[in-house]
Amino acid sequence: MNPKETYYETCAVSIQKHLEKRRMEGYYCKSAKEAKELALSFVKEGDAVSFGGSMTLSETGLLEELRKKKDIVLLDRSTAATPEEIRRIYEKAFTADTYFMSTNAITLSGELVNIDGNGNRAAALIWGPKQVVLLAGMNKVCPTLEDAIKRAREIAAPPNCIRLGKKTPCAVSGSCGDCYGNDCICSQTVITRRSQEPGRIKVILIGETLGY
Repeated sequence: MNPKETYYETCAVSIQKHLEKRRMEGYYCKSAKEAKELALSFVKEGDAVSFGGSMTLSETGLLEELRKKKDIVLLDRSTAATPEEIRRIYEKAFTADTYFMSTNAITLSGELVNIDGNGNRAAALIWGPKQVVLLAGMNKVCPTLEDAIKRAREIAAPPNCIRLGKKTPCAVSGSCGDCYGNDCICSQTVITRRSQEPGRIKVILIGETLGY
């Protein structure tokens, strides 16, 4: 095992203990493939499943696998033809059995930090789906809450804005401009420090660099 792998596992063990105190479940997988298989194990036949926008879900291959499954009801906004249909899928997601997402950052003490534009992803994390399963590369781990918020704004948001074709200061310059424009994707900042329902939130940490 190389030093980076050892470091990731050491951090993951510590984070898992803190997540348990916060009534969340923590898991560690060395690879994206292992994480995908673990994530799929939380889905049962007949489940309604939805997901938030996430490069990590794509990079692990989880979205591809979910779209192949014929034994679940997948609430996938990419199939919507109109804004009204997208909104209906957003609304149905709150009744899903499982909601998949990543997180913009996670602290060593187990706090989750997410910044959203519409807020549908953060809202589902807070309440609604029976369980929420997060997949996150160890590159998203931050020492403190302040560092995690900074990461979400200054590291995660700019490439996401570029990916989505947004005309924001961070997409143009790479630096957060604390903007209020129509293209801003930083409308909601959500800090999850505890799960009201024990075990509802499951965090799969992955020993790779994934997502933004």
